[in-house]
Amino acid sequence: MSKIGKKPIQIPTGVTIKIEDNKITVSGPQGSLERTFRPELEVLVEGDVVKVLPVKETKQTPALWGLTRALIANMVDGVVKKFEKKLEISGIGYQASVQGGDLVLKIGFTHPVTIVIPDGVEVKVEKNIVVITGRDKEAVGQFAASVRARKKPEPYKGKGIYYAGEKIRRKAGKKLASAS
Repeated sequence: MSKIGKKPIQIPTGVTIKIEDNKITVSGPQGSLERTFRPELEVLVEGDVVKVLPVKETKQTPALWGLTRALIANMVDGVVKKFEKKLEISGIGYQASVQGGDLVLKIGFTHPVTIVIPDGVEVKVEKNIVVITGRDKEAVGQFAASVRARKKPEPYKGKGIYYAGEKIRRKAGKKLASAS
């Protein structure tokens, strides 16, 4: 039994859900999202509640049950309010800008790094903060992770790209380590 899978999902007002075969479509004020789910599971809409039930018992069914329920809940949240990730850029001369459909980063390399912004994801740059928003939580998180991976924060000076509020574990340099 899945603890998460058993919980029903409340449907807020203004959100519609359609289920056809193994495909679920969630529409709301921010747009619509669709996803296919595994045949081991059944998704039912009963009034203003969505329930995910297992149909076939396999070894993977409990994990898929909870995963599917969480993905549908994220879809419902995404069409009501957009998801947001903030990245901070730290370093002398490090910059970010949006040019057309690309995010251009100047992060200490000899050339600017250009990253194509995927569909459904919006990017805004405010000084040294990159704000990534979108309806699909998975797409927002994946794009934020790919931007951060271009220049991970280094432990000595803390330069690089990191999530807002992320703690960077700093190491003592050679001078500090030898002085004690």
